[in-house]
Amino acid sequence: MSRKLSHHQFLAKGGAYTDIKALIQFRHAAKEIDSVTISRSSNPMAGLLSSNFRGRGIDFAEVRIYEPGDDVRSIDWKVTARTQIPYTKLFQEEKERPVLILVDQSQSMFFGSRKAFKSVVAAQLASLIAWISLDNGDRVGGIVFSDIHHREVRPRRNKHAVLRLLHEIADFNNRLIKSDHPQNENYLADAIINARRVSKHGSTIFIISDFKHLNADALLHLRQLSRHNDIIGLHVSDNMEKELPIPDLYTITNGEQRVQIDTANTKERKNYQNAFINKLAQVQTEFSKLKSPLFELSTEDELVQSLASAYYNYSMVKR
Repeated sequence: MSRKLSHHQFLAKGGAYTDIKALIQFRHAAKEIDSVTISRSSNPMAGLLSSNFRGRGIDFAEVRIYEPGDDVRSIDWKVTARTQIPYTKLFQEEKERPVLILVDQSQSMFFGSRKAFKSVVAAQLASLIAWISLDNGDRVGGIVFSDIHHREVRPRRNKHAVLRLLHEIADFNNRLIKSDHPQNENYLADAIINARRVSKHGSTIFIISDFKHLNADALLHLRQLSRHNDIIGLHVSDNMEKELPIPDLYTITNGEQRVQIDTANTKERKNYQNAFINKLAQVQTEFSKLKSPLFELSTEDELVQSLASAYYNYSMVKR
């Protein structure tokens, strides 16, 4: 007996594609992000998008003679003791760090077995990060890329920049099914090259992808990009990429062609599973070398909770 997933049922859930309206709605999720955990001080999502990677803190600037009304907690006791005159420390707000979001909308991302396609999850993650960054007062921009082309939005600190980025993401997302071109094996490397050109030193750069084409060329440019910027990887996968479904005969489609696969072969099942494990381990190793976090997200996860949980686990390891 052959099992078949109804393509129309899947589309009805909005799992194969997204649109600008859906991406804009993530602004509400961003504003309510504090409810993910008990308080802002213990909120991993707030930590991910603030002090640990790109938060604006305060830097020491200079000392001057204490004046009435100054905060006594800022008195520099060492200078005061040495000069016998009360001095206070002055601080200046650290300059904001631009946020650049790289969003993979290639053919390898156009896959999903249940809740959503990887391309949709990537779009949703980008939207959530963009809105939170804007709410934090950061300049937000991004690069949306597919197998053959890309669009860039320079970081700006306004709603228009975020909306433009989301429009580009939605446009790329809805073009996925129409692709009939030969695949470019170097599209991830090309996106990173563009990020090097667009980004300023000190940027925080999120890369949302399945990293299936993290080849030697991409790694070379990623290392160079990480020298002057904070890199955060968001690895998106589907459970069916990790393990084949229960033994049976299945019909699968890419929207144009259909083939049947038999998942009853034990050896093939094991080889399939090992291929995913080995590729993920390679990506994890490379990010570890860069001293950059790599968060794992599944197409079946609840978006905000899974990202918050991933960061929390990472922060526990770093302590």
